Amino acid sequence: MAIDTHPTTDLPQTAAPHDGDRLGGRARLVLFVLCAAQFMVALDFSVLNVALPALGKDLGLSRSALQWAVTAFALPSGGFLLLFGRIADLYGRKKLFLTGLAVFGAASLLATLAWDPASFLTGRALQGLGAAVVVPTGMSLLTTTFPEGPLRDKALGISGTVLSLGFTVGMLLGGVMTDTLGWRSTMGLLAVAAVVVLALAPGLLPESRTPQRPRLDVPGALTVTGGLLALIYALSTAAQRGFGDADVWGTLLAGLVLIGAFVAVESRSPAPLVSLPMLRRRTVAWGNIGGLVTFSTMSAVVFVLTLYLQETLGLSSFRTGLVFGVQGAASAVAGTYAPKVIGRFGARRTLVASLLGQGLFTAGLLFVGADSGALVATVAVSVASMFHLGAIISYGLTVTSGVPDGEQGLATGLVTTTQQVGLTIGIPLLGVLATTRPSLFDGVRTVLAVDAALVVAAALLVAVGLGRRKA
Repeated sequence: MAIDTHPTTDLPQTAAPHDGDRLGGRARLVLFVLCAAQFMVALDFSVLNVALPALGKDLGLSRSALQWAVTAFALPSGGFLLLFGRIADLYGRKKLFLTGLAVFGAASLLATLAWDPASFLTGRALQGLGAAVVVPTGMSLLTTTFPEGPLRDKALGISGTVLSLGFTVGMLLGGVMTDTLGWRSTMGLLAVAAVVVLALAPGLLPESRTPQRPRLDVPGALTVTGGLLALIYALSTAAQRGFGDADVWGTLLAGLVLIGAFVAVESRSPAPLVSLPMLRRRTVAWGNIGGLVTFSTMSAVVFVLTLYLQETLGLSSFRTGLVFGVQGAASAVAGTYAPKVIGRFGARRTLVASLLGQGLFTAGLLFVGADSGALVATVAVSVASMFHLGAIISYGLTVTSGVPDGEQGLATGLVTTTQQVGLTIGIPLLGVLATTRPSLFDGVRTVLAVDAALVVAAALLVAVGLGRRKA
């Protein structure tokens, strides 16, 4: 995400027109295009999950190698996020946004036509690279197009809802399309979506860049990108080789060293990618920790439940998609009531309560069995775990609360970065526990137990961290 403390466009005459606090016709079209791009990327995170078993059989990917279908996308999408956000600040967000869409669309076509594991994973990696451009530039275009205040709040709220909807719809569509048209149709859908957005965007979106033309923090960009890539690669490789492998530990250590170097560089850089003083704000630090945990743990739960439903319970891709469709319906209902709950109890209390609920109901999944009768319990407890939606909404509000108007762009950038990194590390970090155990069912239970423990621990830590201030 582009970290811009003064989110103003250098071409204000092209900003989306509006009538007071209401969106005008052109503003709605601009918002539609930007939300469509975010929806497309969210869809990519989830549409393939249900298709993984069918994909593995077709391309010859083993169970332990299946997570690379997800991780090949996650590596570049998480690793290059900050770098492309800053490049867009310098050279034009619209230009980078369109470039990212083109790369994403071409990569989706390659994944659709893949003839072996190597060609498919190459397509997935290029999709991730395109997403690393589209996500930060899209969010920057949104915040620079819509002025501070009610209009931007409304636009961000719609964008967040569409993003959550993308994850849910992706699971349902993935199941239906895999059963009726085959797994390749899920990648073809993304290629078509990219073409549609790319056709609409040039005539609607304003160009936008930072007027001050800050220098590119090359040392910071190299260290954070290298560090994230090394960490994600190490966690992903451990799924196949185990944590005892020397290469895994070597890469993990290199990643930690690079992240440490990044912190040191940012503390001295005149134009840092991430402002360390901002991270010292209690609401920013603890809010982002809560967001990181909820995104990473829920992505891991969805991954292992997909394997459990299809390989342990024997459900088809279509029925698996329906399970997550029910979960999505509950998410829509929760999304309606979450703002009211936050309005009554406050974002900080809601964040803590949501994390606790997510952790406890994830632990409830430990009581399901390996027989078909467990399906009802799986659906019921999965629906109840939609507490995580409350955490998603409240952590963003927690991070941005109390931040001066001139620093809202920076705070929003950290929220987006946390979201993407969380989605990136969840499956490699926890999915390894499921795919390396002799029994898939035992592996799934291990992941759920660790997942629940992490979320509950995070809830307690966030409660203590935020409790030092009046809630």
